[in-house]
Amino acid sequence: MARTKKVATEATENKVVEAAPAVEAKPVKKATTKASKPAKVEKVAPVKTEKVAQPVAAAVTSKAALSSFSAILRPLITEKSMKGIEKQQKVTVEVDGRANKTQVKLAFEATYKVKVKKVNILNVRPKYTRRGQYPGTISGFKKAIVTLVSGQGLDLFKE
Repeated sequence: MARTKKVATEATENKVVEAAPAVEAKPVKKATTKASKPAKVEKVAPVKTEKVAQPVAAAVTSKAALSSFSAILRPLITEKSMKGIEKQQKVTVEVDGRANKTQVKLAFEATYKVKVKKVNILNVRPKYTRRGQYPGTISGFKKAIVTLVSGQGLDLFKE
């Protein structure tokens, strides 16, 4: 690859040198009187060079950048999410901020080998907090509630 670029750049440089017209520089005399005209300067047309085709890297979008392992960050363990797992077959997980429902569904199915019926996504806002006299915030995040197909089970706490 490097050799072909080198050959291509040398070829274009040679064409530029060959295609450029030779212009002789004439000495310019200083005007001593108002009546004398300054010497005319000839304009040279710009030289056109051929563009060498170079391979263009495929554009990477944010959707393509998320893999099945980077879309899901971690499961959220709360009392409400544990009841959802037991009774309604709903699993709550924290997901990447750029992920959408389709990406979460595909990532969940690929990671845990289960069928997903439905995905709900919501953004959890950052919260203001204080520790004594020091104010701060608890970071916001995006979470997904994944509903599994009836009959499917998922054990997040394997030993």
